[in-house]
Amino acid sequence: MRNLSMLILLVCVFVLGGSAALRAQTDTQHKPDTPQPKVHSGMTSWQVPYEPMTGRERWRWFVSQSVGPASLGVGVLSAGINTARDKPFEYGPGWDGFGKRYGIRLTGVVTGNAMNAGLGALWREDPRYFRVGEGPLGHRVRNIVVMTFMARRSDGHLAPAYARYMGTTGNNFLTNAWRADSEATNSAALKRTAVGFAGRLGANAFREFWPDAKKLISHRDD
Repeated sequence: MRNLSMLILLVCVFVLGGSAALRAQTDTQHKPDTPQPKVHSGMTSWQVPYEPMTGRERWRWFVSQSVGPASLGVGVLSAGINTARDKPFEYGPGWDGFGKRYGIRLTGVVTGNAMNAGLGALWREDPRYFRVGEGPLGHRVRNIVVMTFMARRSDGHLAPAYARYMGTTGNNFLTNAWRADSEATNSAALKRTAVGFAGRLGANAFREFWPDAKKLISHRDD
């Protein structure tokens, strides 16, 4: 049963990931990444003019979110902490255990992002975060929270991020097929799903405030 589930999952990954690649290849306009729109104080990120996500941009999002430096770095940190804690114990300590934990996380990340990008392409759901960049702190925090659970459509309106819901939940339940027995349970999958959305919230906060922090640091160095 686990082998069958793994086969089905791998097929889904290639089909959904391939759909994004196909869109990239058939995108005749080859537009560059859409720049972040200028948001004025008092506006939310979904009230500004919007350019729909192209197939090329969707493919690049999938690659960067799956195997980009930030994702790989978080994987090293996560695998290192869990190896030190020996969680789950079935993988064991040392580099072998680290490698198993890192690989398991990577398969989940790739699977979830493939579902997010591939399914979202069907109804033009944009998985990107759009920052406010200025204005009151509470206003920007609200944007972070809203964009964790909502996403823009091709006409610019905000709607529930259904592809994100399915990708985050689906990958955590599907990867039970090859996880260690102690973490291949429905309750463990639900916990990982909650952690996934918490991670999305943290990533949005980083994208919102890191450019400001970087400017502050650079000014202090001058």
